[in-house]
Amino acid sequence: MNAMKKITVEATIENIEVITEFTDRELEALDCPIRPLMQIRVAIDEIVSNIARNAYAPGTGTITVVFSFDETERMAELTFIDEGVPFDPLQREDPDITLSAAERPIGGLGIMLVRKTMDEMTYRREEGKNILCLRKKI
Repeated sequence: MNAMKKITVEATIENIEVITEFTDRELEALDCPIRPLMQIRVAIDEIVSNIARNAYAPGTGTITVVFSFDETERMAELTFIDEGVPFDPLQREDPDITLSAAERPIGGLGIMLVRKTMDEMTYRREEGKNILCLRKKI
């Protein structure tokens, strides 16, 4: 793994852009192709918006995003860390996409999309923190 870089910001919808710009800089320096870049951007939007809306409700807190890169595997790794309520997105069942939007309960599509577009997704709860790691080959 190359050196890790990280950013810590308030867990708000507005800071999705700050986190995206941080990761874009790292990925662009690695000549990341547009497809994985866009998939990572969608994942950031989904994960950070979930944390912003749910982790600390009704209050607020921080989110730390750690970026690292494995040159040998050409694997980008993003780790999202928050101290909000425990939530393991991997335990959530995918929504039934055979149902119409009107019949389907709200929620779950974004997490399903992230799971399907990332190469690896892991979650652990450690020392009162949610730690969600996404890995994507670039």
